[in-house]
Amino acid sequence: MMIVDFRNVKHRKIDVRLIYRANYSKEVKRKNMKRKTKVPSNLTGRYAMIQSFLWMGYAAILGFASVYLLDHGFSNIQIGIISAVAGAVSAVLQPLLATIADRPSSPSVKYFLVCLNFLQLFCAGLLMVFENSAVMTGVFYGICITFLMLLTPLVNSLGAETMNQGITMNFGVARGIGSVAYAAAAYLLGILVKKAGAVTIPLFIVALCAGFLLSLGFFPFEKAAKPSVGQKRMFEGPVYFLRKYDRFAFTLLGCIFLYTSHVLLNNFNFQIVESKGGGSAELGFAMALCACVELPTMFFFGVMQKKKSSGFWFRLSGVFFMLKALGTLLVPGIRSFYCIQIFQMFGWALIQVASIYFVNSLMEEQDVVKGQAYMTMTYTIGSVVGSLLGGSLIDLFGITIMLIVAFVFGLLGMLLLLLIKADVSGKRGMSR
Repeated sequence: MMIVDFRNVKHRKIDVRLIYRANYSKEVKRKNMKRKTKVPSNLTGRYAMIQSFLWMGYAAILGFASVYLLDHGFSNIQIGIISAVAGAVSAVLQPLLATIADRPSSPSVKYFLVCLNFLQLFCAGLLMVFENSAVMTGVFYGICITFLMLLTPLVNSLGAETMNQGITMNFGVARGIGSVAYAAAAYLLGILVKKAGAVTIPLFIVALCAGFLLSLGFFPFEKAAKPSVGQKRMFEGPVYFLRKYDRFAFTLLGCIFLYTSHVLLNNFNFQIVESKGGGSAELGFAMALCACVELPTMFFFGVMQKKKSSGFWFRLSGVFFMLKALGTLLVPGIRSFYCIQIFQMFGWALIQVASIYFVNSLMEEQDVVKGQAYMTMTYTIGSVVGSLLGGSLIDLFGITIMLIVAFVFGLLGMLLLLLIKADVSGKRGMSR
């Protein structure tokens, strides 16, 4: 099936893309026939394990970052700086790592995931070793955040490449199970922190890293050989990439605004919960509730995509990012705060699934990993901006001003996604 590019292109260019895909399909079939490891008929369950440990990591490392760092004497501004620096480093490394991973001569995505997770496990262990050093705590916690953000596009690419190889796997269901795991981890960690203190957080992170490595060991994956068509252009930098997919740059900008709003709400969730009259246990419950309302969207996205394209759902998610920011600003207490978590269903949950399908349907095969990396990088940039702004705004002006700023970013992101029409008509492996 032909995929239409963002811009009007000559028929000759479209023919090159069709030739590339035909060659790629042949290579994939040959590779699958030569596999040494027998692949199960459906890898959804095994991929769900990987997603589960990744998102439990998000619950522990990012969701409880303020709890852990405040407990170690850091101010809101310092917490914002740590998160921002970690995000900036990962923003630089993400496209570089994606370009290296895309090379035919490079190891598989699974290999990079194992290496990064080993490093994260090591840094989490050092948090316990340097428990009494504020400087080393800030450094190693920031490194854990960086590695977490580097893992995300590679986990998404692992799923995309698996399905592009013709292996049956439901990404939405796997990602939904990841949200269940996030909810369970957030709720459990909230109780543990309340009873035993913030010291449980690095222990929890170490356990999650070990589980992530175990889940990778159970996932059979071999990198498919890529044909040589257009290999010279495969390694061009971001300028060529964004010229090739010209409207994608504006889509990325809209996502940066949305994710900045999300990070202002998410990274400083503990401070928000406190302003509504709650504590660490209420934080854990709110995070768990958030993750639970994501499940219908993720489990039934395949059905939703039959009604409307992934591009439609992708753009719609911006409306609900804005509504959640507005609701967080307006609700007066913890119970009403619980109620507005429903907007997570078609905000964060929808963009998480729709963006994977959207990018995979848009990009040529050799650009899929880079496309996923650029999309993840928008979250990283939003994390940098949101982290720097959030801590400063809370300390200087209070929580209400920070929530107003979160709403403004959500509104700008929503408008950008709604105004930019992405004409993508084809669906490849991800549409299974």
